[in-house]
Amino acid sequence: QVHLVDSGGGLVQAGGSLTLSCNASGRTDSWYTMGWFRQAPGKEREFVAAITWSGGSSSYGDFVKGRFTISKASAVDTGYLQMNSLKPEDTAIYYCAASIRYAPRLQRAGEYDFWGQGTQVTVSS
Repeated sequence: QVHLVDSGGGLVQAGGSLTLSCNASGRTDSWYTMGWFRQAPGKEREFVAAITWSGGSSSYGDFVKGRFTISKASAVDTGYLQMNSLKPEDTAIYYCAASIRYAPRLQRAGEYDFWGQGTQVTVSS
């Protein structure tokens, strides 16, 4: 089993930055891709970014437009989502997830096997 703990959310003004972290524990050798998703009230869960754990290849949701960067520190089993130029529409609960599939373009929630508990990001205007 894999246990994910995501953190780093908070309240930030529009134009500000936040860095989310996702620490994995348990069977960390059993998954190969880490992703970030978000879900705003009344909306479906939306793909944000993904990275392959060994190769570091990444992909992003269309709305990111260069504002976010996904990265990893394999030695400490932690992934990161650096978010810059935040907008009020980025307000959501952000979830990290891990997949047993190895592919940087896993953009559907159903392709992920393990999930963090979520961290709230609120961007004020």
